[in-house]
Amino acid sequence: MGNLHSMAAVRLLRPAPKRSALLADDENVALPSDALSSFALPAVADSALYQEKLFDPHSATPIHMAHGTTTLAFVFKHGIVVAVDSRATQGPYIASQIVKKVIEINPVLLGTMAGGAADCQFWERELGRRCRLYELENKEKISVAAASKILSNITYYYRNHGLSMGTMIAGVDKSGFGLFYVDSDGTRLEGQRFSVGSGSTHAYGVLDAGFRWDMEPEEAYDLARRSIYHATFRDAYSGGQVNLYHVQEHGWVKISADNVLDLHYAYESEKASA
Repeated sequence: MGNLHSMAAVRLLRPAPKRSALLADDENVALPSDALSSFALPAVADSALYQEKLFDPHSATPIHMAHGTTTLAFVFKHGIVVAVDSRATQGPYIASQIVKKVIEINPVLLGTMAGGAADCQFWERELGRRCRLYELENKEKISVAAASKILSNITYYYRNHGLSMGTMIAGVDKSGFGLFYVDSDGTRLEGQRFSVGSGSTHAYGVLDAGFRWDMEPEEAYDLARRSIYHATFRDAYSGGQVNLYHVQEHGWVKISADNVLDLHYAYESEKASA
């Protein structure tokens, strides 16, 4: 997770985006007319170019986004397991050890946070609002694919405007379990296993080595915990505790929240007694 080290004071305008740009077209899901009435943009002729220059490392006063986190999710026989760490950093400074990096969008949908904390929290909670409006209008819950498409359309519309997001949308609908990766460039990928963040390469190593489709739930929980733990051990920007969720047929359940220090000593004891 990261934030801006510096920010120029600018007067903000609030133009309304084109509604057509925020449609979940491939799922035939249209947003309500008031879905997004405004968004603060710098008062310049070309806001995208302005943001690009702000983040250019060769500019006189560049803004640097310092990222750090580890999140993962995988689909298996009994649903989807989602696991995240809880450390927020501002460069080398640890800002918090108790950040909630799983956004509970609704009773059957979860979102994860990697990148800018404010960006992920704001847009995933906005996604929750839109999912609720869809449910009220259509008398059924939105599909996981449609929810992820709405988020990707939003981030695609605001690409090059300084957003920093690497999220996963996990959930269950009438067609089964769904897992999607969505980032701030508008990229949207469906998959069976994802890990996002500065510690993701470490987590992938453990996850790929231990994954089996027919795992029992307890085996899946242990694999997810170990994957996040090993990432926190090797990546200084990840840490705190491992928050673990299980998306089941009727919705998600929070399984546990384990301090990585406790896990460290537990795993070391296992190795010593082996």
